[in-house]
Amino acid sequence: MTHDHDLVLRPTPAQTEAALNPPPGRTGGDLVVETLAGLGASTVFGLPGQHALGLFDALRRSDLRYVGLRVENNAGFAADAYGRVTGEVAPLFLSTGPGALTSLSALQEAAAASAPVLTIVSQVPVAGLGGGRHGYLHELRDQQAAFRDVVKSVHTVRTQSQIPSAIAAAWESALSAPHGPVYVEIPQDVLLAEATLPQVTAVDAGPHELVPRPELTAVAADLLAKAERPVIIAGGGVVRADAAGKLRALAEKVNAPVVCTFGGKGAFPWEHPLSLQSWMEDRHVTDFLEDADVLLVVGSGLGELSSNYHTFAPRGRVIQIEADAGKLESNHPALGIHADARLALQALVETVGERPDEKAPARVAEVLNAVRERIASQELTLEQDVLASVRAALPPKSPSFWDMTILAYWAWSAWPGPLHSAQGAGGLGYGFPAALGAAVADPTTPVLAVSGDGGALYSIAELATAKQESLNVTWLIVDDGGYGILREYMNDTFGQATATELTRPDYVALAESFGVPAVRTSPEKLREDLVAALAAPGPSVVVLPALLRMFAPTHLG
Repeated sequence: MTHDHDLVLRPTPAQTEAALNPPPGRTGGDLVVETLAGLGASTVFGLPGQHALGLFDALRRSDLRYVGLRVENNAGFAADAYGRVTGEVAPLFLSTGPGALTSLSALQEAAAASAPVLTIVSQVPVAGLGGGRHGYLHELRDQQAAFRDVVKSVHTVRTQSQIPSAIAAAWESALSAPHGPVYVEIPQDVLLAEATLPQVTAVDAGPHELVPRPELTAVAADLLAKAERPVIIAGGGVVRADAAGKLRALAEKVNAPVVCTFGGKGAFPWEHPLSLQSWMEDRHVTDFLEDADVLLVVGSGLGELSSNYHTFAPRGRVIQIEADAGKLESNHPALGIHADARLALQALVETVGERPDEKAPARVAEVLNAVRERIASQELTLEQDVLASVRAALPPKSPSFWDMTILAYWAWSAWPGPLHSAQGAGGLGYGFPAALGAAVADPTTPVLAVSGDGGALYSIAELATAKQESLNVTWLIVDDGGYGILREYMNDTFGQATATELTRPDYVALAESFGVPAVRTSPEKLREDLVAALAAPGPSVVVLPALLRMFAPTHLG
């Protein structure tokens, strides 16, 4: 009997030739880059270091593009964004000890946002592993332990023959739902030693499909078809699974209103008659969701930001579709369906019966009108005008990346379309380096980054990267003199703020010192200045001095 996989195991003549006649001067580092190229990688992010030099020397002999950032954490944010916008694995090369550890908060964000980052980290020589006693520079007792609680999977290499399999396994893990960052550890001497193994010419590491169980989708379809007031919450899993079309087909078939979480923005059309948009922190929306007799949650764990700070208490039956098994029913009892969002939604669309409901659009409009009236009563014209100016200036296909800043908090609820932010883990410094990663992925489209003056200082060094790589990123820095959102929180809670006021540089002069054009703008000129900056090739900075306020925290009401 002949099996299909038997054919895969036979090398082609070209593969045989390459295996029998490898080029001279190859090392373990070459096995790494050969494996990545064989898996389909085209770009590597990172920062060199003493124990990782074998990796970086091998890049010189490969066709992979290397984009070097100035801080490891920022390199991680850039790789995260590259993975988010392409859906492909983003390799990240780091050195041992301090270099590796500096990336951890970026990898925490990648894990929270399910971004497929393949982190390849060097180690001290094999003889020095496991003790912390040998006095090697950068030595840790157990480096991988520092990553184990952050990444999706850990893969260790101790010999060159393990390199292709370890990287392939990590690649497969990163791309299998739920996507996430992974860690591969390779000692310095393994990377530097001469490679006697043949060239890596073919690697198979396709992701596993996470298919829903049919008896569960049958029950879910029956519940939705018979519901009186069904509602859908669409999370980031819908976006990552490229399932927006399936979601819309299901919502229209059962006439269910849809609200997108902050991470799920773009999963459903903003102006659709069934769209509740993204006002997840608004009590009117929370009440509407609680009143649903059947609530379908797709690609969300209903965590803090997606549950109005855990004040959301559904009264009806909950159906939860989630690729991360640990998030199933983690916050609310549900009919839990462990599956990729696209496959589960496809099963529901094919199974569920039509559910007519002419009143659903009117109920949606009533909720949105109540939200608008609440915002209008709070005298927040400046904030709404600034956000509208940014939206109007951004070309339709341009992605935007937002740091943890007041304008981003507004955008989570009010921005009419997809955006990328650090709301998964909530660390500062995400916006600008992430935007650089997106610009690497698509050099033809300008990218917008938005930061506050506090968060900007986390990633200011990457102006050098933007200039060196000629990346088309415009960085909007909203300068309010400190950590604006923390100032608000402390004033609201304690009556005064502590440790929130900052001495800042002249951001315009600082950007220009890097050779990056910059302008100081005003709310009235913001749109005009952003349009000009985004239209110009290469990086640019727009500084907006403004004191913005958040809308009232209705989750306390």
